[in-house]
Amino acid sequence: MRRTTSALLVLVLALAGGGSVASADPESGSSPTESIALLTLTTIPNGWQERTDLRPILEVFADGRAIKKPDAAAADRKPETPPQQLDGKIRADVVQSALAEIKELSTLDLGTPAVNDHGTQIIDLMPQPPEENVHLIVYAPDLTEGFTPEQQSARKRFADLYRTLLDAFVKN
Repeated sequence: MRRTTSALLVLVLALAGGGSVASADPESGSSPTESIALLTLTTIPNGWQERTDLRPILEVFADGRAIKKPDAAAADRKPETPPQQLDGKIRADVVQSALAEIKELSTLDLGTPAVNDHGTQIIDLMPQPPEENVHLIVYAPDLTEGFTPEQQSARKRFADLYRTLLDAFVKN
């Protein structure tokens, strides 16, 4: 059931514009892969089932460019109003460290709570070519009950990484 919910959630995010679309710019000489986010961070609030406007709150590109949408998960934002967009960057060393931590977290058990209506946080790693995609999903990120010490530790590492990436964003 959770895997079906996850698949549906990822599909909803993709259809709702959950990531940048590839486009080549002949004027600048950019390739299509330069427009595809390497990392996305998404927060799905409680009650997301009623929403059709969910988008990542942070997109990080391979060159360190980043787009932050701090109100993407805001409960009071009207669906027809696009989230506020801030252009900026994240230092290369932070991105490289995050990539290593994401790969390590992908080998750990983040646990699955007994309840599934307490929001979700997602970190998607989508390198080109996509054979090494990693999708980390933490259901009910604020819950700690019912998890083993190892799962609690993995969930804390996930939360720390999520926060580190958000805090590393520097507005242009």
